[in-house]
Amino acid sequence: MTRLALQPGATLGVLGGGQLARMWSHAAQSMGYRTAVLDPDVHSPAGLISHVHVPTAYLDPQGLARLASECQAVTTEFENVPAQALAQLQAHLPVSPSPAAVQVAQDRALEKAHFVRCGVPVAPHHVLAHADDLPTVPNHLLPGILKTTRLGYDGKGQVRVNTRTELAAALAQLQNGHADVVCILEKRLPLAGECSVVLARGQDGDCVYLPVQLNQHRDGILAITEVFEDALPAATAQHAIDAATHIARELDYVGVLCVEFFMLQDGPDKDALGPLVVNEIAPRPHNSGHHSIDSCDLSQFALQVRCMAGLPLTQPRLHSPCVMLNVLGDVWWLGGRNDQAPDWAAMLALPGVHLHMYGKTDARPGRKMGHITITASSITQARTVGAQVAAMLGWAA
Repeated sequence: MTRLALQPGATLGVLGGGQLARMWSHAAQSMGYRTAVLDPDVHSPAGLISHVHVPTAYLDPQGLARLASECQAVTTEFENVPAQALAQLQAHLPVSPSPAAVQVAQDRALEKAHFVRCGVPVAPHHVLAHADDLPTVPNHLLPGILKTTRLGYDGKGQVRVNTRTELAAALAQLQNGHADVVCILEKRLPLAGECSVVLARGQDGDCVYLPVQLNQHRDGILAITEVFEDALPAATAQHAIDAATHIARELDYVGVLCVEFFMLQDGPDKDALGPLVVNEIAPRPHNSGHHSIDSCDLSQFALQVRCMAGLPLTQPRLHSPCVMLNVLGDVWWLGGRNDQAPDWAAMLALPGVHLHMYGKTDARPGRKMGHITITASSITQARTVGAQVAAMLGWAA
């Protein structure tokens, strides 16, 4: 039974205080809700701007008790928050997404098994718990990518392998003497590109979604997202939306979910699997959906608030084609220095540029410091300005 909607003035909580929680907090506060954040970092980006900051570890009983006492509903900022913490909170108040759904997203083996149960195409794969499993790996999975089943993100915890010798070495490297580290080998498929679907599923099962997003990664980290009408053939885009919706429904998911896809090149793999295979899910708003703050009439963060509060979901509309660029800490280190900030004024002098900084003071290589969304009347115009911004950020062509 759907519970009554939480009205503005209620307090919504989040586990994790990074940039996703910060943008979620802005959306919630703009709608009249109070926000509470549990994050051990006293200077966390979301903690600094929320009504309540609980600066404790995620499994601290007193911290969880305080968060539960402050809030009427809770969500999570990222999938590596312990599912046990969400389960403890769920005993006292609504938690979305559920601990069970987050637990699936935390483990690549469970995630792949869920995709298979849903009947959505996934890359051929094999789970490796220890070195004794190496002889059981089918030959057709090489060349492949060996990944840890837990705690890998932004290209971390994975090694590309071409031979069985490289596979054995990679397994030893990733396990690093810890026999409890389980890995999964995925066949390396010829890719034409990557895309993602960000959807929101309400307590009543209703689903809405952002337009399908085209993504480009550099060194395993999302660098560029483009969104525009007809970015993919209509049948392919609908295939992605249908697969994402099915994955969410079978998880009994409530909240914002991102489903990432690989787009396959023409060839035998595409003939066997179809145009898309599911890569992974993120049980939260996602980096590739940040553009929605500026390009859509309803952002992914506003959708997350509506899901938590039990408010109606309406289909977001893209009002401007856009390009989104991630701003990493690397740009402060151009020339080997870390005290040279980008020329924000020059960027903001360009048409359609929207700058979002995350409130982080320590610019480290690979760290997400902010993002820039360029909106325009056409994707061609957005790309032209995007190329100018990229040059100002020191990106190689």
